[in-house]
Amino acid sequence: MIGIGISGFIASLALALLLTPLVKKFAFRVGAVDVPNARKVHSRIMPRLGGLAIYASFALVVLLLLNFIPNNLMMASNRNLIGALLTGGTLIILLGALDDRFDLNAKLKFLVQIGVACVVVFGFDIKMNIVNIPFGSAMQPLGEWIGIPLTIFWIVGVTNAINLIDGLDGLAAGVSAIAIASIMGMGIIMGNGTVVLLAIVLLGSILGFLVFNFHPAKIFMGDSGALFLGFSLAMLSMLGFKQITVLSFVTPLLIIGVPLSDTFFAIVRRWVNKKPLMKADKGHLHHCLQQLGFSHRKTVLVIYGIAAFFGGCAVLQSALTKTGFGNWVTFIVICVLVFLLQIGAELIGIVDKSRRPVINFFARRLMKPQTESRSK
Repeated sequence: MIGIGISGFIASLALALLLTPLVKKFAFRVGAVDVPNARKVHSRIMPRLGGLAIYASFALVVLLLLNFIPNNLMMASNRNLIGALLTGGTLIILLGALDDRFDLNAKLKFLVQIGVACVVVFGFDIKMNIVNIPFGSAMQPLGEWIGIPLTIFWIVGVTNAINLIDGLDGLAAGVSAIAIASIMGMGIIMGNGTVVLLAIVLLGSILGFLVFNFHPAKIFMGDSGALFLGFSLAMLSMLGFKQITVLSFVTPLLIIGVPLSDTFFAIVRRWVNKKPLMKADKGHLHHCLQQLGFSHRKTVLVIYGIAAFFGGCAVLQSALTKTGFGNWVTFIVICVLVFLLQIGAELIGIVDKSRRPVINFFARRLMKPQTESRSK
């Protein structure tokens, strides 16, 4: 299985390197281009549709490798997982490609995404059915009345999360690659060969595309790439470990920590400033870092570092899950990350440049002893 995985990585990497320039030419030919405007950071017309190269290299290699995996090494449930990922991914890539060319209505895209999630749930019987209650002694079953809507919500939510951070050259692709690498590490720890195989093939596809997408980019992944990578992350982060635990969503949430936190702060920012929740703005993490003086490349590398930190926490939490300390580690990780996220958000002004409640609270606590000592 290891040899098959390495071969799959090399093949998908090579295919992505080969297909991306061809997709670039195709994007220009069909008019799937991104025109600069006041909200965007690029200054020239750029081809979209880069997601087609990622998807094609991934899907072709996976279908090829299936012929070399003995049936006794591939359970029926895992083949079902692969079928759901490829079928749903195909539908998502078609939606994204049409959006890259025709700029589809947001409500239409949302409805189609719900439809794709329903295909996964009802067509392939993929749904969350167990959950690990923190500090509990055993898995708890989830009834279909909550498992099905929860699965649909998860798939649609994560599918859109990657799209929100796709604002700088190489940002979404790099963050996705780090998340996929984290899933691969967790799959190795959990002994889930199918997830490791899918993750390593997808990682090769992303890295091959990233050669052309890193700053200065020659092609954008577009909605086709962002939606496909988001959908793939949703599926792998959920399905790969549901037979062990959903980890109360902590581990999957950590894997997509960067896009998830950016999405959360975007909602809070727009709500606080009384702006429409669906209206795009220039207050995302990468915008704030650039406003602080970071260059394009340094901004991307900083966010890579944050994503790697989240991914490392997810792998660590996953490794300790089987021990008696797993739940305590989860609790501590959540508390620390929530605190760091709040401090970081206040420092860079991702919600509001003038509101720093936590920093001001600690500043007052630190100033109080100094004031009292002076008064004496």
